[in-house]
Amino acid sequence: MKRALITGIRGQDGAYLSRLLLEKGYEVYGADRRSGDSSFWRLAELGIERDVKVRYMDLLELTNVMREVEKIGPDEVYNLAAQSFVQASFEQPIITADIDAVGVLRLLEALRTLKADTRFYQASTSEMFGKVQSIPQSEKTPFYPRSPYGVAKLYGHWITVNYRESYGMFTCSGILFNHESPLRGLEFVTRKITRGLAQIKLGLLDKIVLGNMDSKRDWGYAPEYVEAMWMMLQQKSPDDYVIATGETHTVREFVEFSMKHAGFDLAWEGEGAGEKGIDRKTGRTLVEISAEFFRPAEVDILVGNPEKAAETFGWRPKTRFEELARIMVEADIKRIERSRS
Repeated sequence: MKRALITGIRGQDGAYLSRLLLEKGYEVYGADRRSGDSSFWRLAELGIERDVKVRYMDLLELTNVMREVEKIGPDEVYNLAAQSFVQASFEQPIITADIDAVGVLRLLEALRTLKADTRFYQASTSEMFGKVQSIPQSEKTPFYPRSPYGVAKLYGHWITVNYRESYGMFTCSGILFNHESPLRGLEFVTRKITRGLAQIKLGLLDKIVLGNMDSKRDWGYAPEYVEAMWMMLQQKSPDDYVIATGETHTVREFVEFSMKHAGFDLAWEGEGAGEKGIDRKTGRTLVEISAEFFRPAEVDILVGNPEKAAETFGWRPKTRFEELARIMVEADIKRIERSRS
C-alpha cells in the first residue's frame, strides 16, 4: 500500500485528491495546521473524513515538517498548502511568501534530507503568468506575476525545478489554471456567485456584490484536475505541466450561466462601478459592482494550453464551462435546502 502525504488537506483539491487516492488503495495522510478551525467539512461531504489520517504539520516550522516526514515515510507528497487568496496577498505579502515560497523549500529540504526517493508534486498556478506574454499560455510561456501570491508561487515553482535538476529528485509542478467545484471556498468569485444566487433564490439574500466582471479565466472542474496531479507522479520521469481547458470566459459569463441555472433572466444596465444585473422577470437588482473588489494589479486574461499533458499521459478536461456553473449552482441550492429542513 502506497503512502501519500497531502498538505492543504482542508482545501477543495485536498479533499478530491484524498478521495481519488483512497479509491486507488493508498494510505492517505493529511497535513493540517493547528488553528481555531477544526472543520473538515469537505472531507465529510465526500464521506471520507474517517479515512484520512490527519497529522498536524505547519510549513512555517521546519523541525515539525521533518518529524512528520520521518514518521510517515511517504511515497508521494502533494503540496497543496498555500495562502491562496490573491486579494489577501496584497494585505499579507510576507506571510504569503513564507508559506507559498519558503514553505515549499522547507518541505523539499526535509524530503531531500530524510526520504529523497519520495515523488513530490507542487501546486503551481496560472497566476504566475500574470501579465501574459502570449496567448494561450504553455509551459514555455514567460512568467510575469501581478500579485504577491503569484510572485511567491513562482519561487515555489522554480525551487521545485531546482531540486529536480540539482539533486535528481522526482519533483513535478502542475501549473493549474482555475478549477472550481461545489467544494470551492466562499472567498473565490465562482463560489461567491453560486452561493449568493442560491441564497437569493431561497429568499435569504437580496443581491451579490462583485468586482471586475470582464476578467477572463480558464475555468475547469476540480475533480478532473486532481487526477492530473496523480498522473504526473506516475510517469517515468518528472516534469512540469499546464493543466487547463484551453478556453477562456469572463466573470460576467459565469454570472450569466449561473443565473440561468438558478432560474433568473438577467439583463445588464449601466457601466463600470455603476453597472447592475437586473432580473427581467421581477425588475429586482441581483448584482451590483463595487470598486472594493477590484485588485490593485489585475490579471486580465488567462487561458492555458494543456497539450503537453494530453500528449504525455492522456489527460484532457471533460466538464465544460456551462456544465460547471450548473453543477455548482445546484449543489449550493441543495445545501441550503438541506440546512433548512
